[in-house]
Amino acid sequence: MSSMNLQVNPAEETIGDKMLSIRFLVTGDSSNGSIAAFELKVAGGSRLLAPAHSHDHYEETIYGVDGVLTWTVDGKAIDVGPGEALCIPRGAVHRFDNKGADDATVLCVVTPAAIGPDYFREIFAMFHAAAGGPPDKASMMEIMRRHRLTPAVPTPV
Repeated sequence: MSSMNLQVNPAEETIGDKMLSIRFLVTGDSSNGSIAAFELKVAGGSRLLAPAHSHDHYEETIYGVDGVLTWTVDGKAIDVGPGEALCIPRGAVHRFDNKGADDATVLCVVTPAAIGPDYFREIFAMFHAAAGGPPDKASMMEIMRRHRLTPAVPTPV
C-alpha cells in the first residue's frame, strides 16, 4: 500500500478576473479522477459570456455559498442561494448569470472529474486576448469542444 500525501485544497489555483473567477480546490489529478471541485465567484450583475452548453461525461452539482446565481437548465431558470444545491444532469443544456447586485459564490462539484483547470486557463486567455472586445466565437467553440463541452445551438428569437 502506497503512502498518501493528503492535504487541504491540493489544487489551490485561482483563474479569472474580478467579474468571474474559479478557484480549484480538488482536481482529477488529486482524486484518482473521481471528482473535481472549484469555487466559482461571479460579480453582481454579470452575465456569462460563454454560450449555454451541456456535457455528456459528468454531472455538475452546484452548492450556493453567498449571493444568488440564476442557472438556466433546459430552459428553466433556477435560483441557487446560500445553503441550496442543484445537480445538473449529463446532457442538460445550462448556463448561469448573476442577476442581482451582490457578488455570488458557489461550490461546483464535477463527478467524475472530466474537466479541470486547463479549460478555464484557455478560455480566460482567449477573453484576455480580446482586450475587452467580443471574444472570438470560433476559438471559444473549439476550446469548449476540445474539453468535451457541447455548445448549445442558439434558438431563434
